[in-house]
Amino acid sequence: MDKILILDFGAQYTQLIARRVRELNVLSLVENFDYPYEKIVELAPKGVILSGGPSSVYQTGAPLPDKRIFETGIPIFGICYGLQVIAHLLGGEVDRSAHQEFGKAMLVVDDSKDIFHGIGDVSKVWMSHADKVTKLPAGFVPIAHTDNSPIAAVRSEERKTFGVQFHPEVVHTSKGKEILGNFVFKVCGCKADWEPGNFIEDTVRNVRAAVGNDKVICAMSGGVDSAVAAVLLHKAIGTQLHAVHIDNGVMRKDESRKVVEYFRKTFDINLHYVDATSTFLEKLRGVTDPEKKRKIIGNTFIEVFEKVAHEISDVKFLAQGTLYPDVIESQSHKGPSAKIKTHHNVGGLPEVMKLKLIEPFRLLFKDEVRQVGRALGISEEVITRHPFPGPGLAVRILSDITPEKLEILRDADEIFIDEIKKHGIYTDIWQAFAVLLPVQSVGVMGDERTYEYTIALRAVTSEDGMTADWAQMPYDLLAKVSGRIINEVRGVNRVVYDISSKPPATIEWE
Repeated sequence: MDKILILDFGAQYTQLIARRVRELNVLSLVENFDYPYEKIVELAPKGVILSGGPSSVYQTGAPLPDKRIFETGIPIFGICYGLQVIAHLLGGEVDRSAHQEFGKAMLVVDDSKDIFHGIGDVSKVWMSHADKVTKLPAGFVPIAHTDNSPIAAVRSEERKTFGVQFHPEVVHTSKGKEILGNFVFKVCGCKADWEPGNFIEDTVRNVRAAVGNDKVICAMSGGVDSAVAAVLLHKAIGTQLHAVHIDNGVMRKDESRKVVEYFRKTFDINLHYVDATSTFLEKLRGVTDPEKKRKIIGNTFIEVFEKVAHEISDVKFLAQGTLYPDVIESQSHKGPSAKIKTHHNVGGLPEVMKLKLIEPFRLLFKDEVRQVGRALGISEEVITRHPFPGPGLAVRILSDITPEKLEILRDADEIFIDEIKKHGIYTDIWQAFAVLLPVQSVGVMGDERTYEYTIALRAVTSEDGMTADWAQMPYDLLAKVSGRIINEVRGVNRVVYDISSKPPATIEWE
């Protein structure tokens, strides 16, 4: 299968570059900027993309790739800092002046061959750079400019190397996907063979070969990733798969019952149901700190899951729904990118349980997992389900956890989601949910004074959850939701709507 390798220099948009290439049905792989030359040769990508980044090529310890990549004959495409890396390593010059360019610019194409084929003479692009190339290496020619950047794009026909000063991967660049497509197909000669059908066939074959006659266990929350993973593994190994659904007491209303019924009836999956509500809630009693909640739930989940695994006996493999963004974010980069966070999927259960790991989606993005799910026949209700945090409602109750508060939040959340679906906008929203605030306020119901809880509603739009905008929901919808919650949920007399974007806020409140 053809591959495009992306070397990450710490750009905030690196994942977006990978997604754009995947959208062209070509496999993209992200590695750190100092990925060994020998491994690049072994990987044999059809092309290499050098990402942007916050550094200057002249600063001490600036992230730079092995210069030998330019001698491989593999086509190379540098984006922003990636362009400056090309110029710097091959004998050009980069201006370290204070002149900066951020935001929209109009790109004038001077040579419409190769990467600018079919783009048009002028198009809108997105700039985000301080340094810029002022002198090109031998063999390179400028092929586009803007008012502020005389060298906005370059090409070396001999080296099959290109660079652009703007960001083609962002939506603000009007023809960005076409530019990347021209590099991937016209320059690199890739075949568009990265698609769900091929992925399913390859994965089924590889899992069968790896597992043999052994047993595989996987935790199945009912969310998109674990659900699709379980169905895919069931297709590969049947009853050798033991899926485990643990009700931790902080799930949404009727969630566990629906998950178990659907996957047992529809796919005949070997699904073990464990009601551990009392265990989790007892350990959460009186805890208000969100990090403590997360640790308690994570550790307790491992304890319960490990007990189930021992009861099944002779389990050799653990399957997890780890996604490619989890893998990328959890890498400890040596240079420009810090380790963003440690994911439960990437570094949790295998360490404790000493099982061999199967991660069928380790190279997939969320939207690709959804495509695989559809190809496997999983219902749209499951496939399009909004993300749900591992600690569940425990981090949507901003105080101690009690059965009363859980009931209030479950009922309010169900009303919110129900009305969003009735308005036909559920799939337009990345994530929507209710939060129970540790705030009680005075109200009037039936001519009587009340002193009850406040529910905050949160809904955001996003492409990948990395950044998010608050959803500008219709006023009549918000009014209907507020009215229903106040009238139908005992213990609530006030509803507010969160209009914070990420950043600076996060999507979840805790």
